[in-house]
Amino acid sequence: MLSLEDEAVIVAFRRHTLLPLDDCLYALQPSLPHLTRSSLHRCLQRHGISRLPDVDGDKPKRSRFKAYLIGDFHIDTAQVSTEQGKLHLFVAIDRTSKFAFVQLHEKAT
Repeated sequence: MLSLEDEAVIVAFRRHTLLPLDDCLYALQPSLPHLTRSSLHRCLQRHGISRLPDVDGDKPKRSRFKAYLIGDFHIDTAQVSTEQGKLHLFVAIDRTSKFAFVQLHEKAT
């Protein structure tokens, strides 16, 4: 059972942080050790905040990927700074199987 004070803490925390249910649970359990996932969910439902508001700006529009033949690779390069100096990172991704291959080289040639 949650006390009125416990529920007030939970509601204020959720409204302030807008964290998902499990993140709220892990953040609140040290101060409310008797809090369970189901009691947290029921509390949020009672107060009408069990679902987070949809934010349009967070999610980019998703489009379908182009269909590729087996063996079509996408290759990217990047420069990586390490203690030994600069290295060049090469990444090849097979578009069909999603197999990725990575290698580091001292020169980009």
